[in-house]
Amino acid sequence: MPAIVLVGAQWGDEGKGKATDLMGEDVDYVVKFNGGNNAGHTVVIEKDGVVEKYALHLLPSGILTPTVTPIIGNGVVVDLEVLFQELDGLEERGVDTSKLLISANAHVIAPYNRTLDKVTERFLGKRKIGTTGRGIGPTYADKMNRVGIRIQDLFDEGILRQKVDAALELKNQVLVKIYNTRAAEADRVVEELLSYADRLRPMVADTALVLEQALNEGKNVLLEAGQATLLDVDHGTYPFVTSSSATAGGACTGSGIPPTRVSRVIAILKAYTTRVGEGPFPTELDDDNGEFLRKTGAEYGTTTGRPRRCGWLDVVIGRYATRINGVTDFVITKLDVLTGLEKVPVCVAYDVDGVRHDEMPVGQTDFHHATPIYEELDGWWEDISGCRTFEELPANAQAYVLRVEELIGARVSAIGVGPGRHEIIERHALLD
Repeated sequence: MPAIVLVGAQWGDEGKGKATDLMGEDVDYVVKFNGGNNAGHTVVIEKDGVVEKYALHLLPSGILTPTVTPIIGNGVVVDLEVLFQELDGLEERGVDTSKLLISANAHVIAPYNRTLDKVTERFLGKRKIGTTGRGIGPTYADKMNRVGIRIQDLFDEGILRQKVDAALELKNQVLVKIYNTRAAEADRVVEELLSYADRLRPMVADTALVLEQALNEGKNVLLEAGQATLLDVDHGTYPFVTSSSATAGGACTGSGIPPTRVSRVIAILKAYTTRVGEGPFPTELDDDNGEFLRKTGAEYGTTTGRPRRCGWLDVVIGRYATRINGVTDFVITKLDVLTGLEKVPVCVAYDVDGVRHDEMPVGQTDFHHATPIYEELDGWWEDISGCRTFEELPANAQAYVLRVEELIGARVSAIGVGPGRHEIIERHALLD
């Protein structure tokens, strides 16, 4: 069976967890292939009349489905303290986490990387990137500089100590002489990391081999991105991006599954646009409309709690996501948030110094100065949360979806009409 990739089409927080959950009963493996605990999925589940909300940060959202084997792939950076806190929290709520597998090649976020992340952001001042301060970027930097610590290193104390000593030779100079903070103690770092080894060991595997065998056996494998297309380190709004590959191409490098095994790419597109952190945002609204979207959509970060910046839907970004990821299917989420608006603007192009751009500008400067060109669509007032077929949606809501589908260049296969697990319309099957 082929693998399926699930990515965010904007700057994150689009609702990827909901899409994963929609396919959960038909998927055998869910793989997180990039990022760390710097992003979150919120999944709302209703069982026997009781609504449960789960906020996941490091774990794949498939962990909430008993029949799924969740995997943390080699492209992820792992904060072990957060990992076990999250596992403990789920187990206390009755979720079985015993099937979790973690790649032996995934990198570990060391305590000194968290420290470096925070002091660097403070040092940058107005030039800050807007990171979560969780050590993600410095850990990926260590990976590329070949001084990183991998999960497998925790099972060889001699190698672990050598790697920590080597990393701290330079890092302590930076911490003390540039940032005027205390040096990290190698013994404490090693002791902390080793304290997780025994509990971690049963979870660790050659996950690329596990996934290859699963595909050969006809299993369904879903590759789930953290962050989103516009935060990809190569294809995002650099430098205001994450430190990993959050696009469909990253699914292969971050999991060990070859691209020839991927048959479908599903992208999640919120019915409006949000982002957290710094960086350009052409359709951002600093008015009552922006506050309406924020409050109605509960737009506060799952991981950080920060209020998200809000704006109208930008289909220039949507087209870009289609092209970069090779999107076959879109899932539009939070369509219900737009209910009650007389007109719903959609950004169809940019104006940059009097020149119209129908595609993303090549240069960072042009994107910073892009002014949205809007097309206004008619709104609707009806409550759509109970709709389960496309035909049940109000005519103007249907028209909105069809126009967006036309503009982004790929079919809209599912539509989220509320926060609940089953508040979604499936127009086309996401799994064959």
